[in-house]
Amino acid sequence: MWENIEERVLRCGEHIVKTGCTVRACAECFGTSKSTVHKDVTERLAEIDAELWERVQHVLSVNLKERHLRGGDATKRKYQKRRLEKKD
Repeated sequence: MWENIEERVLRCGEHIVKTGCTVRACAECFGTSKSTVHKDVTERLAEIDAELWERVQHVLSVNLKERHLRGGDATKRKYQKRRLEKKD
């Protein structure tokens, strides 16, 4: 694997473990697509660093379990913002 790809994979994995962020947030942080980050941390990382891969998988599973809650919260904030704008 190319050296720069390995470096990106490790940096993304470490960032996700450190911050607990989603794949989408990690992609935004590093300026890559979410598809690239997902492939990096689910496939490539397992070949490079198995221990880090396991920790990333734990974070991703937590994010997956909480996804529906985050979506509902975002919708709630959206409509609260609209109500406040309407009052002004």
